[in-house]
Amino acid sequence: MSQSQPSTSPQATATNNQSDAGLPMSPKWDPEKLAIETRQLQDLKKAPLGTKICGYVKRTGPGLLQSAMTLGAGSATASVLAGASFGYMLLLVQPIAVFLGVVMFAALSNIVLTTGERPYKAFGRETSRFLVLLWALGTIFASIIWHFPQYTLLAGAGRDLALLANWDVLNNGDIPGWVSQVNAVLPFGLHINDKITNLGYIVSIATGLIILAVNVTVVFNYGKGATGVKIYERFLKIMIGLVICFFLLVVCINCRKINWLELFRGYTGYYGLPRNAAGVIETSTYLQVLGMLGASVGINMTFLYPYSLLAKGWGKEHRTLAKWDLVTTMLIPFTVVTSLIMVAMVVTGVYNPLQEGVRTGMVPLDAAASFKDIPFGKPIFCFGLMGMCCCAISAHMVACGFTWCEMLGIKMTTWRFRLFAMTPAIGLLGVVVPLPLWFPVIASAICSILLPIAYILFLILNNKRSFIGDAVGHGFSRLVNNIFMITAVVVVTGCAILSCYKLYGKFFAPEKPAAQKQVDKKDAAKAADKLPAGADVKADVKADVKAATKAEVKPAEKAEVKPAAKADAKPAASEKKVEPSKK
Repeated sequence: MSQSQPSTSPQATATNNQSDAGLPMSPKWDPEKLAIETRQLQDLKKAPLGTKICGYVKRTGPGLLQSAMTLGAGSATASVLAGASFGYMLLLVQPIAVFLGVVMFAALSNIVLTTGERPYKAFGRETSRFLVLLWALGTIFASIIWHFPQYTLLAGAGRDLALLANWDVLNNGDIPGWVSQVNAVLPFGLHINDKITNLGYIVSIATGLIILAVNVTVVFNYGKGATGVKIYERFLKIMIGLVICFFLLVVCINCRKINWLELFRGYTGYYGLPRNAAGVIETSTYLQVLGMLGASVGINMTFLYPYSLLAKGWGKEHRTLAKWDLVTTMLIPFTVVTSLIMVAMVVTGVYNPLQEGVRTGMVPLDAAASFKDIPFGKPIFCFGLMGMCCCAISAHMVACGFTWCEMLGIKMTTWRFRLFAMTPAIGLLGVVVPLPLWFPVIASAICSILLPIAYILFLILNNKRSFIGDAVGHGFSRLVNNIFMITAVVVVTGCAILSCYKLYGKFFAPEKPAAQKQVDKKDAAKAADKLPAGADVKADVKADVKAATKAEVKPAEKAEVKPAAKADAKPAASEKKVEPSKK
């Protein structure tokens, strides 16, 4: 059977990018320089390991955009919650999640660099135009929706820094009249933040405009040409480096408080999923792990990555470099930053081992408040959060610039790229208008459903010999690669199911009767009696439960609740005890 093999010449690939791909920045790469780089990459394959690593790291780039996009408000929130709720116990979750993402991106780079084709048209031709359209729509939708939390977190960090300067940015319940009037007419649960003063609004808006101006400058450079791409990549390297330094400083200041044995156990999965006093894994714990998995890879990242490869002018000879790029600029930075945040939650005292379960009400800026007694701890932590958000904002803009041109089927000129890159800038409103709670829940469910669809497309295309020829691989390495890819598909599919469950529980599940809620509280009190860790823990748990029960149970309900509590409490008493070391 005859097969159409892609061009093997890197120069031909660069020409292809210029005439067919139509990316405004790829034709600006010097073909002679690309040819020299190709010969150097061939020599690196035979070089010693040390020389090879240095040579590959020096040429990295596209993976930086993925690292920038994933290191945003979502990852910050997931890491803060995980560290504040469970300490070191979930350290392994995010490295596994991002590793599976790297596996899928490596397959994507194999497909795109082998064919040299723009993925939107090629994938639609080889699979389904409808699914590819959903892929593009999901990218734009996710980039716009997750833009809002970036600016919300940025503005909060800006106000925290203003508080350090003794600026009056928070009100004491005295809401400005104009805020109440505007909130009364805003639809869909939208509302202006009413916890800040007029000066707080000025600080929030100024912070958002400064960050937007910085990102517009670097993103517009990205659409200009090869020099602009290099400037943007240097900007991301600096920002990601600063983020790592900021969080590393917080940890180093408190390094004596690190429990190295527990740290090691966290990275080895020693604890599994944390259990409550009754030895049961709570639903909130599953949802927390879901949030950590979902924050590592987004649907918009899968669309951005192949176009960032083409924008660099890379071809077949860059396939090995692309894998090194993903490891050194995506896997390692993401693992380091998220781990530092989680460790910071422990060493600064935010994590309380006596407090069980997910601390669902906590946001990153709540954690920053715990650093007030650490020299420069709070401003350093706030600057780290701001750096993460700044990187994510720029990556969202670049993704929209590529996606709109592809979806509309128009030539990607410099000014069209810049115009469409401004699409998510509406998220600037997030500095004073946070998204209503229902919006991110629905958005997360939609995007989590689209991600396994995209992964399945990549799995099929990476094994389609008629499309990429011998690049499908062979033997044991192909088998291992497919096992990892299938595992990634299964994981993101599970996340999609749990995300839909969360959506159902939020809006459609019937509310528990009041009597049943009290039964659950009394069951928790019975379980607390069985705790082996000492009287202090029992007293804390029982006091909380009794206080809540006393406040909520009406006299008429007591007679009904008591028998049910006795009947239901017996199994709790027979549950397996949690070992003190794992508590």
